[in-house]
Amino acid sequence: MERKEFIRKFAIVTLMPSLFVAACTDGNKKQKKSAGKTKTYTCPMHPQIVQDKPGTCPICGMDLVPFEKNAAEAALNLNESQRALANITTMAVGLNGFNAFKQLNGRLVVNPEGTEYISSRVAGRLERLYVRQTGEQISKGQPLYKIYSEQLVTLQEEYLLAMVQSAQFPNDQTFVQLLKSSKQKLSLYGQSESQIRQLGTSKKTDPYITYTSPGNGMVAELSVTEGQYVSEGSPIMRLEGYQSLWVEADMYPSEVGSIKDGQSLKVVIPGWEDQPQMMTVRFINPELNSGSQVIQLRGSIPNPNHQWQPGLQANVFVPSGSKGDVMSLPVDAVIRDGKGTHVWIEKSKGKFEPQMVKIGMESFDAVEIKEGLKTGDQVVITGAYLLYSEYILKKGKNPMAGMKM
Repeated sequence: MERKEFIRKFAIVTLMPSLFVAACTDGNKKQKKSAGKTKTYTCPMHPQIVQDKPGTCPICGMDLVPFEKNAAEAALNLNESQRALANITTMAVGLNGFNAFKQLNGRLVVNPEGTEYISSRVAGRLERLYVRQTGEQISKGQPLYKIYSEQLVTLQEEYLLAMVQSAQFPNDQTFVQLLKSSKQKLSLYGQSESQIRQLGTSKKTDPYITYTSPGNGMVAELSVTEGQYVSEGSPIMRLEGYQSLWVEADMYPSEVGSIKDGQSLKVVIPGWEDQPQMMTVRFINPELNSGSQVIQLRGSIPNPNHQWQPGLQANVFVPSGSKGDVMSLPVDAVIRDGKGTHVWIEKSKGKFEPQMVKIGMESFDAVEIKEGLKTGDQVVITGAYLLYSEYILKKGKNPMAGMKM
């Protein structure tokens, strides 16, 4: 028994160092394996924020997202479904002509040529207003107001008396001339031909006269109230027509030399980019606006169906130069950030890589590429910003990090 006990204790003492070493080795392997699975987190908007645990970005407060810390490949790989979902399209770049434009900030304003100022033709009391609010659309011939005027009654009596005398003495040119003169007075005081004809038929004076609209427009201002006494020439209302609108744009004094009176410029209304209009410059203000130190130019554009209202923003594009045999891309294909300017190139099917470029002249829809691309490169023209965001989410860094032109 003593011999067996001795052998058992001796075996335990002999094997214990081996078991300890094995346990330490397994523990190190598990620790390394666990360390290898540790995730790294970054901010989608600020890739410089990197930490080894979930949290929020200290700059913008967004939730941090995991990314592969060791993902050093510069390319993004997308399958067909991902490409269709992101609306990724490409084009082969080449050389062509390029026209550059400067954009001027403008606005639509009322064209005074379509404005009607309606004033009282005679002195009297406004018995009834048929239009009681601004913003109401008025058609030509529509009743606007009814007025009581003793002055009109006197003129009507003169006309009826002249009619009687002219009928009694048809060969006397004096009475004929008096009839024409009294009729003309009624016309000058705003009586229509039908109203004068009705007066001659009824042979009765009427102190209540209704005045109608001389044209089409919208009521922009109402200056009187019902029951008010007005004098001859007192303002009643203002009608504005929107068949055409003025475009007023601001430019700096250094830009005046590039624009001439009578020049045609392209105008785009935000929200109606598919309906550009051509404007002819009609006026360039010879003096600076005291508050902003800019010069104002003006032109007019048609306004079919009154689809645009005064006050809308308008972008005016002025030609600033042209070149031949220039490599250009749509504006949306070029990504600009603090690191520089870059585009995305499809190197092979479904494999996209960023490429830094140097840009030159720009227009409202295209930009000149001076360096960074060669003829035939397949450049992403739609969905480039989605690739940019996806790269930051997956790689945790800016696509331009480490790149130099």
